[in-house]
Amino acid sequence: MTLTISLRAEHIHTLNLLPATQVLSTLKVQEAIAQAGQAIQFELDYPREADDPRELSEIPEVRLWFLRLDAEYPWLPFWLDWGKELSRYTAMLVPHQFSRTEGIQYNPEALELFVMGKTFTLLHWLQQNGIDGRTKIKAMLLTLGYDLDDAFFDLVQTSSVGDSG
Repeated sequence: MTLTISLRAEHIHTLNLLPATQVLSTLKVQEAIAQAGQAIQFELDYPREADDPRELSEIPEVRLWFLRLDAEYPWLPFWLDWGKELSRYTAMLVPHQFSRTEGIQYNPEALELFVMGKTFTLLHWLQQNGIDGRTKIKAMLLTLGYDLDDAFFDLVQTSSVGDSG
């Protein structure tokens, strides 16, 4: 089952998250992870001049909308279609360049910070919902070129935000 968040220029220019909220509010966490996991896609209708060579992720207004979306729904990458949407979503949030021969080239340090931040966010969110998502998180990160060791996940699981020692 594919879910589509459809955006038009007026949503982007007014930072209106309603198209995303309408889709995401229908998801129930446990059911969605089992049934609709990795099924969300974006459809962007953002007009550009014919001679505008920029990709959507290079347009500041579009990036700002995605930055607001990520602040509101930091766990969203978990539900994106990883093959079609995760790299584009990441490009909206991480500095990058395009290469005709190699595709998207993310700033390595910025990508590492993004990956680690998402890992912490997703682990916490899944634990709050009683779900062990280590395997899915690892699979998601592999699509971005990261292979985190199980020892890292063990370290994160044994330490909690409330620990005083």
